This record gives sequence, structure tokens and C-alpha cells, in this order.
Amino acid sequence: MRYLLGVDVATTAVKAILIDSDGRIVETASSSLRLSRPKRLWSEQDPDDWWKAAITSIQAVLRAIDPDELACIGLTGQMHGLVALDNAGEILRPAILWNDQRTQLQCDEIRKRLGTERLVELTGNDVSTGFTAPKILWVRQHEPTVYSRLAHILLPKDYVRFRLSGEFATDLADASGTFLLDVAHRRWSDEMLEALQLNASWLPQVLEGTEVACRVTREASSLTGIPEGTPIVAGGGDQAAQAVGVGAVSPGVTALTLGTSGVVFAPSGSYRFNREGRLHAFCHAIPGVWHLMGVMLSAAGALQWYRETLAPGTEYRALLAEAETVAPGCDGLVFLPYLTGERCPHADPTARAAFVGLTVRHSRGHLTRAVLEGVAFGLLDNLNLIRAEGIKPGAIRASGGGVMSGLWLRILADVLRTRIVTVNAVEGAAFGAAILAAVGVGFYRTAEEACLEVVRETSVTEPGEASGDYDAYYSSYRSLYPILAPAFASLSALS
Repeated sequence: MRYLLGVDVATTAVKAILIDSDGRIVETASSSLRLSRPKRLWSEQDPDDWWKAAITSIQAVLRAIDPDELACIGLTGQMHGLVALDNAGEILRPAILWNDQRTQLQCDEIRKRLGTERLVELTGNDVSTGFTAPKILWVRQHEPTVYSRLAHILLPKDYVRFRLSGEFATDLADASGTFLLDVAHRRWSDEMLEALQLNASWLPQVLEGTEVACRVTREASSLTGIPEGTPIVAGGGDQAAQAVGVGAVSPGVTALTLGTSGVVFAPSGSYRFNREGRLHAFCHAIPGVWHLMGVMLSAAGALQWYRETLAPGTEYRALLAEAETVAPGCDGLVFLPYLTGERCPHADPTARAAFVGLTVRHSRGHLTRAVLEGVAFGLLDNLNLIRAEGIKPGAIRASGGGVMSGLWLRILADVLRTRIVTVNAVEGAAFGAAILAAVGVGFYRTAEEACLEVVRETSVTEPGEASGDYDAYYSSYRSLYPILAPAFASLSALS
């Protein structure tokens, strides 16, 4: 038997999953990570912590097999982060993460240089504070000593690749989120690099997700237990790998991720983009495939914040049981889930969360259900934008921690008015990375073939009678952001 290893450098942990050549999960492991927020709007991590956590997780799963039977490794991880290295490959500063919001002025500068219309046409996106390019400009402006020593720019998972192999490489899906890729032509953009006055030599080699990028070195082998010379495929950013893990590898199958953030991911056989830049248009990890993606920054993370802040010590199942007793619409209570600003459909780092419509008759169950419904409304915002671009979502394959709640699945099916399917991917992104590795090493000819063999449906939730009950509440939800946005901006300036 031969085995595949998927490694996911997520924000909260580095996860490893081991699958056999038939796609069966053999072992999983996870090593937690710390998040640093040294200043308002900042979010950082030490890349060396990713490597240490990767070693621990990899060692844990390899105990289940003879390591010599490991055929290939696939990598995935949080997108958009800036890892800055010097000429010797040493870390110059903590990595600036995807959810860091410090770069609004740099985003404005980028728009001024090229204009929003050209930016969207070239990169598939309007520039966001989450992307890598404005982070580089921030370092240039605020940390000139660091910038003067800059020799290599990597994304989070690609730093682990570097430590495994000594090579600098990335994949097209993750590279799409740097804002430096010509997404239509699947290559680094000379126009963007010239406009931002960035050195092309800093960027890693860019490959399709199933291509073998490099091999494990002797030094990394001694630390991890992976045999020297084991191939490592390019892999994919977390959302592309997550989509592979649930089988959303070709048009007609849409992926929904209900994790810390919320994502609607729709593959496309051709390059297409939203001209207003309200959706992300990226390369998929699958050769010759692109995707449109809507991302809301707080999804299951909103429920986690709610529990830790307003119901500490209460189990999730107790909170969800209370929410089960509340009717759809929560008796006129609406939750805006903008706890860390927002990305899609409102590119606004100053956006704030809010409960709107509270009265004395509302209980904790109402508040809990309002959080679940508010996240579902935010996902519907993004799904509607994708539908407007001519993509029919069909059944939606859902993954992430939030899908463990049957109530949340029913709310999603009713609000989105579509079937919600869960699959056997326990760790979706890491599972998808392992599938990409299986294709890269030749176990399957294509990702489509691999997913047909190894991705299996585990539950189906159909829209119910409550589906129509949400229309008026969704209309109220949509009306709130335009009304409150000026107050959000004012409050942000004061804090």
C-alpha cells in the first residue's frame, strides 16, 4: 500500500492527514498555533512556529505507517500572508496574515497607480487589505530596513515547503491571492510588478497544483521522518484545496466553507470576473480551471466569538438546542457578522458587527440563532453575486467546523434555497492537498477522476418549509450595512 500526506498550514493549527492510495483516511494530527495582534488591525504569526508545528503533526501521522511507503506530499494553507526572507532564507519579520487590516492606505495607493477597472481586469480582483501586495508596500513604507534586506517573498504553506526542500515555489491558486498574478494567463504579472516597483526575483516559481515542485531534503527528513527525496506537489491555497477535498473541481459543483471565515467557491472553465471587484477571481489548483469566490471574514468564527464572549463555559450543543426553539427570523432580530471588518460583498475593514432589533422579549436562544442566520445571509450575499455572473451553483458541498451543526445546515439550505451536501472530508483542505498529491504522483490521471473515487456524500439537507420565511429578514439584513457604514467608519476612527 502507498500513502499520501496532506499538510495544512492554517491560522489556528498545522494539520496533517494521511490517506492511502484508495483515498481512505489513515491518520490525522493537529498542532495548535498562536496568533499575535500587537496593534489594532494587526494579525501576525512567526513562520518558525509553522515549521515546528508541521514537524510535530507530520511525525504524529507517520507513526501509523512505514514511512518508506509514503509516495508524495501535498501542501495547503492560509492564503495572502507575507513571509519576508533575506538572501540566506532567514525570517526578516513576523508574517503578516490574511486577516490583517493595516494596509488600507496602501490599497488606495495601488488603485491610484493603475485604476480599479484595470486592476480587476488584470488580477480578477479589486485590491484588498488581505492581499499580499499591499503588505509589501506597507513594509517598504514603515520598515525600510527590513525592505532593504528582502530577497524572497513566500506564502505561509510555501515557507513550510522551503523548510522541507530548500526550494522556493508556489501554486497558481495561492499566487492568485497575492495580487501580483496575471490570473487570466496563469503567470506572474509584469505589469503589476512594474507599477508597484517590485523585484520579480523575489517571487517563487509558480506551478499548477498537481505538478511536482521539489523533493524533501536530508535535513528535513531527519527532522520529520519523511524519507529523503519524497516528492512535494505544488498544492493549493486553503480554499482551492478545500474545494478539491469536497469534489468541487469542475463547473457545476460549488463548495461552501463554514470555518473561521465563510467561503462560497464556484469553479469555472474559463477566466471570468466581477467588474466591480466584489468577488475574487482566482486560478483553481486544477490545471485549466479558474473559480469565482466570495469570502466573508467571520462565519463559524462569529459563533466562537459569541460563545466565548457572551456564554463562556456553555457547550455549543446547549446553545444550539436553545436556538432550535426559536422561529426563523428570531422575532425580528438580525445579526451583522462583520466582527473583523468585511471582504465580500463589502470590502470594508472598518465594518462592525451588530445585533439589530433587540427587545426585552429576546432570549439567549434568539441571539444564538441570529448569529447562525446572519452568517447564512452573508453567504447568500456572495452566492447571489456568483449567480449574477452566470454560474449555476447546483448542489452545494459544505465543509468546515460549522457543518457539524444540523441546525446550521438547515438554516443554510433554507436561506440559500438549495441542497446542502456534506462529504467524508474530515479535514477538507488537508484532504484536498493529499488528493492533489495523489494526482501528482500518478495514482489518478486527473483531479476529477480522483474525486469521483475518494469523495463520498455523507448527508444531504434539502430546503424546507421555512425557506420562504427568510425573504423579508434577508431584505432587512441587506438594508443595514449601507445605513450603518458611516457610523462604522466613525467608530473605527475613534478606537
